[in-house]
Amino acid sequence: MTKLTLGPLAYHWSSDRRRDFYARIADEAPLDEVYLGEVICSKRAPFQEADLPAIIERLERAGKTVILSSLAEVMLKRERKATADLAELDTPEIEINNAAGLFDRSSRPHRIGPFMNAYNEATIGWMAGKGATHVTLPTELPGEAMAIAASAARGLGLGVEVQVFGRASLAVSARCYHARAHGRTKDNCLFVCEDDADGMPLCTTDDRPILRVNGIQTQSETYINLLPETGRLIADGLTHLRLMPQSVDMVEVASVFRSVLDGARDPLEAETALREACGEVRFSNGFYHGQAGYRRIANVVPV
Repeated sequence: MTKLTLGPLAYHWSSDRRRDFYARIADEAPLDEVYLGEVICSKRAPFQEADLPAIIERLERAGKTVILSSLAEVMLKRERKATADLAELDTPEIEINNAAGLFDRSSRPHRIGPFMNAYNEATIGWMAGKGATHVTLPTELPGEAMAIAASAARGLGLGVEVQVFGRASLAVSARCYHARAHGRTKDNCLFVCEDDADGMPLCTTDDRPILRVNGIQTQSETYINLLPETGRLIADGLTHLRLMPQSVDMVEVASVFRSVLDGARDPLEAETALREACGEVRFSNGFYHGQAGYRRIANVVPV
């Protein structure tokens, strides 16, 4: 059975908002697995650490599997230590998003996150040889490549996951543009990213939103939406479908995807409900169809 997962929160939400969010996810969202942990900026991590045990306990009590995700970029001494400490854990499972984590894990079982670029069969095979039990494919892979990668992963006994909802992560940088845009440095950012709960819009010269900035991360302006493609993804061997937390009703988003996975709702009908949950945000699926990522190809992929 294909599992529905919630990826790690990319944004710097307040402690109250984050606790309330995961309490509702635990109690109401029809999810199988939830990824936790700071992936984008190590400076944010201390704000999460005090609440993490209680959040994990509540999610697990609700029957959800918890996975802890590592930083996507490891440069500083504190980031190396945080990655090494995470790599020492046996439970919960861990997801590695940087090669430093592979070094620290020393071939013990782990998951591979989307920042590690599992683009092809050779790479997935190498990762499996280093202890990977599960890979999350990059969002920019076209559907045909996903099918090939999924086949390779399944042949090695690995779970294979792809993001089906939420803003795509396009790049991470050593610099923090979010701070710079407000005349601050990365070391003296004053956590200005907390003011943009769904990322800071970046517009063209004619004032059209084109990207989102989230600390050191650049994201798509559009939300990936592969709801119409879920049948094809399942047929191609994807075992896990990932939703990324956004500033919308994520319980409703999860319920819509679950209804399609369970065959209780037609994908086109479900699309209307998803649109209502997300308001004016534009959807995209261009990467899946081998086109520019921001495009929306309006069709249901045949299974």
